[in-house]
Amino acid sequence: MIIGVPREIKDNEYRVAMVPSGVKALADAGHTVLVEKDAGAGSGIADTEFAAAGARIMDEASEVYRRADMIVKVKEPQSREYRYVRDGLLIFTFLHLAAEKHLADILLRSGCTALGYETVETGEGGLPILGPMSEIAGRLSVQVGAHYLMKSYGGEGVLLGGIPGTERGRVVIIGAGNVGANAARIAVGLGAEVTVLNRSVEKLKYLDDIYGGRINTLISNHYNVERATGECDLLIGAVHMAGSRTAKVVTRQMVSAMKKGSVIVDVSVDQGGCVETIVPTTHSQPTYDVDGVIHYGVANMPGAVPRTSTFALTNATLPYIMNIASLGLKEATVRDPALKRGVNVHRGRVTHPGVAGAIGKEFAELSF
Repeated sequence: MIIGVPREIKDNEYRVAMVPSGVKALADAGHTVLVEKDAGAGSGIADTEFAAAGARIMDEASEVYRRADMIVKVKEPQSREYRYVRDGLLIFTFLHLAAEKHLADILLRSGCTALGYETVETGEGGLPILGPMSEIAGRLSVQVGAHYLMKSYGGEGVLLGGIPGTERGRVVIIGAGNVGANAARIAVGLGAEVTVLNRSVEKLKYLDDIYGGRINTLISNHYNVERATGECDLLIGAVHMAGSRTAKVVTRQMVSAMKKGSVIVDVSVDQGGCVETIVPTTHSQPTYDVDGVIHYGVANMPGAVPRTSTFALTNATLPYIMNIASLGLKEATVRDPALKRGVNVHRGRVTHPGVAGAIGKEFAELSF
């Protein structure tokens, strides 16, 4: 199989979907890897490293797309790339189609097959590819929030850990999955007063056991969310349902009642966000103000730490890429139900139920 790795062009996206060790593994298995020139530069990987591992370096993205059987990316195709999407092409990347109906329509019309990293899901509900990026985004969310709480950046001027004789900053985390658990880890480490809300008592018990009572846990319902958001300095949205659009847990009224200069970091923005007032932003223009509350809605947060993120992501994706390349998509999905759940669109039909429901399309079972 010919695997293409284009350079990412989303705003300030410096990750790359393949590293030299992955190129070598695929080349040793008899596959061809095409890497666009400078695709790895943002992650500190030179073209010469890719070439030494066996990749062919292409000058133009158009050539990568034209020659490849499968494109592996980090982020969803951008508007400049839509013209390259064609019938029969496999695309394996983060898609988040629940919040991108326009992109879904383009993929459906093209006749391509598109697999979303975020919907590769095990029978136990594990998300093996999304997981590492969620860990990074969760940890970054507290760093970002602490940054924007500084007065010089529009915040209320609170140090999350405080010092003896002062109050600690209050961090509220909605969601106790990968993002929420990692956000809690960093917030506790900084010495903040941390409250985690989730609908699952079992997940809250787990976090309570880990931190030995150093965090507050609450069942996520309207009453508790309203009280917690009204008292916090930093609110982190960490709600996720694979393939589906995120429910709006924090209402506009709750945002209006928050402290002036408090900060919202909604990590779930790439699936629509759990805060009613959140919209996607970019690393170039990351924040905006609603009722005196700073909103951070960058949809590709791990792109801010590309060296770490690239290697973490490709560690997770390579086994799936190898299986698709060696077995073909049909056999690979037969052998691995988790990968089958990753197929969002196949030859004009939506093949993931969560995506179909989110964008108002009919769901069709995957068939070849």
